[in-house]
Amino acid sequence: MKHMRFNVAYLLLAALGIFMLQNVILQSTIQTIPYSEFVSLLQQGQVAEVSVTDTAIKGRLKESNTAYAKNFICNRIDLNLAEQLDKYGVQYQRVIESHLIEEVISWILPTLLFFAIWFFIMKRMGKGGGFGGNFMSVGKSKAKVYVEKNVKTTFKDVAGVDEAKEELVEIVNFLKNSEKYQRLGGRMPKGVLLVGPPGTGKTLIARAVAGEAGVPFFSISGSEFVEMFVGVGAARVRDLFEQASKAAPCIIFIDELDALGKARSSHALGGHDEKEQTLNQLLTELDGFDAREGIILLGATNRPEILDPALLRSGRFDRQVLIDRPDKKGRIEILQVHLQKIKSDPKLEIEKIAALTTGFSGADLANLANEAALVATRRNAAEVELEDFNQAIERIVAGLEKKNRVLSPTERRVIAFHEMGHAIVGAALKNQDVIHKVSIIPRGMGALGYTIQRPTEDSFIMREEDLTKRIAILMGGRAAEKLMFNHWSTGAADDLSKATDIAINMVTRYGMSSVVGYVTLESDSSPFLAQTGARQRNFSEHTSREVDEAVRKINERAFIQASEILEKNRTLLEESAATLLEKETLEEKDLAVFFERLLS
Repeated sequence: MKHMRFNVAYLLLAALGIFMLQNVILQSTIQTIPYSEFVSLLQQGQVAEVSVTDTAIKGRLKESNTAYAKNFICNRIDLNLAEQLDKYGVQYQRVIESHLIEEVISWILPTLLFFAIWFFIMKRMGKGGGFGGNFMSVGKSKAKVYVEKNVKTTFKDVAGVDEAKEELVEIVNFLKNSEKYQRLGGRMPKGVLLVGPPGTGKTLIARAVAGEAGVPFFSISGSEFVEMFVGVGAARVRDLFEQASKAAPCIIFIDELDALGKARSSHALGGHDEKEQTLNQLLTELDGFDAREGIILLGATNRPEILDPALLRSGRFDRQVLIDRPDKKGRIEILQVHLQKIKSDPKLEIEKIAALTTGFSGADLANLANEAALVATRRNAAEVELEDFNQAIERIVAGLEKKNRVLSPTERRVIAFHEMGHAIVGAALKNQDVIHKVSIIPRGMGALGYTIQRPTEDSFIMREEDLTKRIAILMGGRAAEKLMFNHWSTGAADDLSKATDIAINMVTRYGMSSVVGYVTLESDSSPFLAQTGARQRNFSEHTSREVDEAVRKINERAFIQASEILEKNRTLLEESAATLLEKETLEEKDLAVFFERLLS
């Protein structure tokens, strides 16, 4: 049928081309002459016959004339033409012109050209789907199907999430041997929701489940279900589950589930019909299939708090698996996986790298290994060493080194005292974060210097004492400037912002203020995503004043504490700042020489 349609189109185009070619050939044998020449030829008796139209005179000359072409045409001017033709004995007739063919051609040719262009575009968009194939498949699922030969990822490629792997191993065993789990009447969960911060490996572990089980892997993003046309998303959900039923046992993986399963609002005033119909269809499909068929639905999101409650109830997404940022042990395991892909020093101390990367996700550690390999390549090294990782960490945390940024001697001196103020206060308070490096080399967009701390161990609970120490360390830079130069500068802007955020959380979230009391005034609406934008205060003006006063007092006490430490160690501050000015960077071993003389 499709070939027949193509043949008819080609025949029409060929006929149109032949007709136009004939017209061109015919026009080429007709000579256009002025009306005055026509009158002269008429008077000379050279005209054999003419056809008169409303606007032109078409005629044929006698055989004896060779100066002009046999056929001619000229524009009609004289209205008394018939009398002249009778006078000279010329045969003539009145012709009523028909412009039907020209009009048809003027309509058909642009239309055929438009359809040819439209067909070409649709064929490209439909990827070979034929005439209008893209529209015919608008309700088809765009899921990418991965079978066993394509899914090479296994649990060996996933590190740092042992608890999550243990949960998902049971899913793999069920897909391989479903009779074992149905022996006592039990069933596997229909849906497993993977939740966690970005970059922690949710998609990777989903692929590992498919690779371990050796079953087809249907992968699709939640945003691909949502379309401009109402009902298309629901049709794609139905089509996806129909494909999965034919390929069972299999795994359906929906990434970024929050794009599809966002909670429905009763206050919405329209514009959400497509998303709600798509979500309703997904809820219906989750209720409609039997888990014993061997279809497991995996979803991934970093915003579980906005998902619709109907999607998370028992019988749909029965199980939630947290994939969090790895601890120190997990970071060591992840680094070991990525170090297999680069040529590194066999004596590389992975524990030190893991200690410096607190808070890094799996994706961050993969990027770190790649950056370290690039740093080693730039210096033409044979292997990637610990110093390459240190430089890569500084580049990721502090930014790119600004070698061309020239600071005045006064600015360099202020920055040196500022950074050593942080380091000395941190060492004096015996914080659990060891001062790893201090530098006055500008990095990133605004950092004129930086102090890097290395945690001795991962901490999951912060005491009030730990938080106040952090604020005091942040105040150490400004306290050093005040002590040595008796002025304020803009260099402490970022320190004050971080200190204020910690103090606000102490008062409004952790209940660490006796003035405000043991209440929580703000909640973390998105536990896995960083909070951005202005804070929304949903409490009274009186309480807001108390919060502001409590935050101010916390910061003032921390500043006083930092100032007292630096006053006791003023000589040490001057000596260490002078050394920092000379060397520009002080490592942990260099700092230890000064910290031995520290007065706490």
